[in-house]
Formats: sequence, structure tokens, C-alpha cells
Amino acid sequence: MLFRSKIKWIALFVLVLSLASLLLHLSIAKSSSVSLVYNTQMASLLNSSIIGGQGYRSKKLWGAVKPLASLQPYTNSRSSYRAPSEQSNGFIYAKIFGGFANIRSSICDLVAISRLLNATLVLPEIQESSRAKGISGRFKSFSYLYDEEQFISYLKNDVFVVKSLPDNLKASRKRNEFPIFKPKSSAFPSYYLQKVLPSLKNAKVIGLILNDGGCLQSVLPSGMSELQRLRCRVGFHALDFRPEVQMLGKKIVQRLRAWGQPFLAFHPGLVRDTLAYHGCAELFQDVHTELIQYQRAQMIKKGIIREELSVDSRKRRDNGTCPLMPEEVGVLLRAMGYPTKTIIYVAGSELFGGQRMLIPLRAMFNNVVDRTSFCSKEELDSLFGPETTLPLDLYRPPPSKSKQQLKDEWNKAGPRPRPLPPPPDRPIYRHEKEGWYGWITETDKEPDPSPMDRRLQAHRLLLDALDYMVCLEADAFFPGFNNDGSSWPDFSSLVMGQRLYESSSSRTYRPDRKYLANLLNSSRENLYHPMHNWTLLVQEHLNKSLGEEGLVKQAIFSKPTSFLSHPLPECFCRISSVETPDHLVKENGKTVYGDEEKCPNWMSEGRKIESLDLAEEGDNKGDEDMESSEQAESYYNSGKSYLDNLIDQDEEMDPND
Repeated sequence: MLFRSKIKWIALFVLVLSLASLLLHLSIAKSSSVSLVYNTQMASLLNSSIIGGQGYRSKKLWGAVKPLASLQPYTNSRSSYRAPSEQSNGFIYAKIFGGFANIRSSICDLVAISRLLNATLVLPEIQESSRAKGISGRFKSFSYLYDEEQFISYLKNDVFVVKSLPDNLKASRKRNEFPIFKPKSSAFPSYYLQKVLPSLKNAKVIGLILNDGGCLQSVLPSGMSELQRLRCRVGFHALDFRPEVQMLGKKIVQRLRAWGQPFLAFHPGLVRDTLAYHGCAELFQDVHTELIQYQRAQMIKKGIIREELSVDSRKRRDNGTCPLMPEEVGVLLRAMGYPTKTIIYVAGSELFGGQRMLIPLRAMFNNVVDRTSFCSKEELDSLFGPETTLPLDLYRPPPSKSKQQLKDEWNKAGPRPRPLPPPPDRPIYRHEKEGWYGWITETDKEPDPSPMDRRLQAHRLLLDALDYMVCLEADAFFPGFNNDGSSWPDFSSLVMGQRLYESSSSRTYRPDRKYLANLLNSSRENLYHPMHNWTLLVQEHLNKSLGEEGLVKQAIFSKPTSFLSHPLPECFCRISSVETPDHLVKENGKTVYGDEEKCPNWMSEGRKIESLDLAEEGDNKGDEDMESSEQAESYYNSGKSYLDNLIDQDEEMDPND
């Protein structure tokens, strides 16, 4: 009996001792975990302060381009420019076909033509929105994308603009009683003065159909510099997006800025029409190559391209004709020194090849985002407005042939002996038939766009407008493809032109794709024995593209076909400065850079005051960043020492106690 009671007491003592030991170890673990969490928080705070301080203030990656700071926008009309005559020669109405870049460029040319002919301009019709069925009735044609009232009021001293034709002329227009012209994008002013103006004076109304992204040559004679400035006023001031688009675009920028870091905007330029025009089909695989080749065949049939259907895409890429692929851009940005945490905003409503094209870029940079990362579906739906419901474009397989039909085809196939049938193709899976490209596995002709396709095409205009606003506000912009002499305006070229206009010293890369393609090829050829100066060559080229050298190359290649991509020198003036000496750059006997007129005195004085304020603010902010970085480092060190002490105490403690 006594023995049993002693065993119970011993068991109870062991149980209490075990419980005490468990509580002691839990308390030690809790204190260690708290200190570890504290240490982790301090480390992240220090890292964020270093990234936010050094990354944002790094002149190498985000600093302004000082050699271009003396260029200032100056589109005010000169003394020789007069108000539009009250006695108009007639009305001009226009239909504009094409995407976002084509529409914006065409409207600028259209206003200049109206001024040249002393005509009253009717708000042009954007066919991508007017042909779409079921879109919101709140917005019609021009107002679907742009602000009508802003456009009319801003141009009141340049050209008369009305919303529609007078009622007594609308019926005649429906009966096509007025002459209609289809000018080319490179039409000379003499074409309008000699052929269009007489018809305008006679009929009082003419129509223009614009397909190629413009209706007037890019470089006008020296005596028409006021028309060039008018183009700038239209493209950079009069063409404001409607308020709903502006509000959502500003929200996206604010949400990007809320991260506390600068961001880089990147437009891949992977558009099906562009790839087909330049013969870049072989850069893709399988069905995407076939889609590009089909589009190229259609362009050849229409006379847009005067080349063979099949070309060597690799040679085109090495020649700088094709866009840079996203993985190549990622390598270039890493070579420039951009860290993996850099925020990269991918712009553009069309990314041919889909999101899989961005997989290599996302592997190199953690924060690759787009508009869907910063605005909800509800916000986008409110931007589109109330729309009627359309039937879904469901895949409908072709009707299967009966045995009798197959037998009849066999009997009508021709004389025997017949050649052996071809080997069976690989199976075509259902998911390859259900996309917008599914027709290519069944037929040889692309079907007409469905009502849903036309609506989505109209939505692309608004999505491009959002991305356009974000690209203008970005701390740096990198184009995967920009205008290189082709007749079509593109998204990146317009962004580069307006960024130059609004802030000439902003970091806008203007890469030479031919030079970069050679560098990338050399890195592939010397994969196991890399060139030691390869990174330095990339940095040297891209840094030069930010400044005067990049502007000169852009003037040579882009301006002859797209004025808005390079509005120098007509829409600028230059502030004389000791840091930026004036010098002229000539090419083939023509001045392509440095021929800007001197800015007025009031602009020069205001610029000096602004530069002094920015310098003082930058110095104060740099001191604050240094103090915050040192403070965070001291917190981190104190937390680390506290953790080390706890670990030392834990090691000295006897586990049997």
C-alpha cells in the first residue's frame, strides 16, 4: 500500500516537472520568435529605405537628362498668325479608320487641313466606335474617346469646329451627294489647294476618308511652320480624353505612386499588323506564325506591302526592323542596373502571343504589372458605360459530311491512279479551335468580325487611352518598337513625342534595335565565354539614346513619317544656358537638331526660379533620406544585438534545468 502511494507521488512530481519544463521552453521560444520578427521587420525597413532612397534618387536609373533641359514647349502662334476667317469655304466631315495611334495622328492632320482650306470642321467620326454594336449610347463616335467641349473651345482661335452638319445638309450627305476624297498619309499641301479646295468651294461640303493614320505629309515647307505648331496644339492640348477616362487614368497613376517607388513603363509593340508589315512571323511559333503570314498576305493583296510573302524574319530582326522581344528588354534593363524589384508597367491593349510572351520578363522582374493590377472590372465597366447584351461567340464545329457526300467527292476526284494520301496531321485540340484564332484550323479565310469583336475593338481605344496616360507619367519609358520610317504611326512613337514635349529631360529611351540585336547576338554566340564589356556597351548605348544622340536619330528616321513623334524644332524654344551650349546637328545639309528659336524672357526667368526651387528641394530631400536611412540602420543594429544576446543566453542555459 505504501509502495503504491510513493509511486503516485513520484509520477505526480515527474508530471509537474515536465509541465514546468514545457512552459519554460515555450516562453523562451516566444521571446526568440518576437525578437526574430522584430529583426525581420527592421531588416525590411532598412532594405526599403535603401531601395527607396538610393533607387529613387539614383541619377543613373531615374535622374533627369540634363542636356535636354534647355528645350521648352512653345506652341504659341506668332504675330503673323491670324484668327480664322468668318467666311468659311464650306464644311469638312471625315471618317477615321484605325487604332488609337492612327486616330490621334489623323485628327491633328485633319485640323491642319481645315485651317489650310479655311473650312469648318465637323467633329470626325471614329469608325471603331461607330461601327460597334451595343456600346453605350451615352457616348457617340468622337466623344467615346475624347472630350468634345475641350476640343472645340481650345481650337476656337484656330479653326471653326461644329458637332454636326446643319440639318439641311444631313439628308444630302446620306444620299452621298457630296464629293469624297481618300488622301494618303503623305499628301502634299498642294494636293488640297489644287484638287480639294475647288470642290469644297463648289459643293460647300466634302468628305474625307482616312485609313493610313493621317492625311498630310509630316515635314511641311518652312513657310508653313504655323500649321506645324497647330498640330502640336491639337495633339498635346486640344485632344483631352473624356473625364471618365482621365479620372480612372489618374487613379491608376496614384495607386502606382502609393508603392513609394518609381516605375518604368514598357510598351512591347507586339501588334499583329506591325509584325505582318515588317515580316516578323518566324519569331513566333505554330498558329501565331500562320496568323501573321495570313495578315501579311492580305496586305500584299491590298497593295500595302510590295514584297514577297515569305521573308527571313531573323535577318529582319538583325536589321532592327522587328520589335524587341520582352525577354530581350528584360536583359537590357538588368544590364542597365535596374533591380529585380523595379516596377514595370506593361502598356498596350494588344499583346500578340498572349501573356505567355511576358513569362521571361516576369522571371527577371518581380513587379511586372498592367492596368488590371490597379483597377477592378467594375471600374472598367463603368468606363465603358451601360451596354446592351450581345450573344457570346461560341465555337460551332463545321457539320460533318455523310458517307454519301464522301463517296461523291471520291468519285469526282479525278482520274486514277491517284497519289497516296498525305500522312495524318497532328490532332487539333478543342482549345485551339475556341479562341479568336480558331478559324485558321478550319478554313483558309478569316471570318468577318462578329459584333462582340467590334465591341472589344472599341474597348481597346479606351484601354490604350488609360495606358497612354500612365506612360506619360512614368519615371522612365522603354519602347519595344517605335516608328522607324514606316508610314504608320504607333503607340510608342506618340508617347515618346509627348513625353519630349511635356518634359524634355524625362528619361525616355530611344533604342537602336539594329545595334542592340547585334549585341544580343554576340551574347548568345559567346554564352560560355561572355564579353567583359558587354554590359558597358549596353549602358553606353542606352544612356546616349536618352540625350541628343537619340533625338538626332529619331529626327532622321521618325520625323519624315510622323511629326507628333518628333515635334522639333517648330513646337519648341531653347533657353540659353552655360551647361547646355547651343550647337547645330546637320544631316544631308538639313538641320535636324539645335535650330530652335530662343525662348521669351518671361519663360527663361520662370525656368531659372523653378530650377533653383527644385535644387533646394532635392538637397533637403536627400538629407532627409540619409537621416531616415541611418535611423533605420541603427534600429536594425539594435534589434540584431538584442537577438544575439537572447541566442547566447539560450545556449548557456542548461536544458535539464
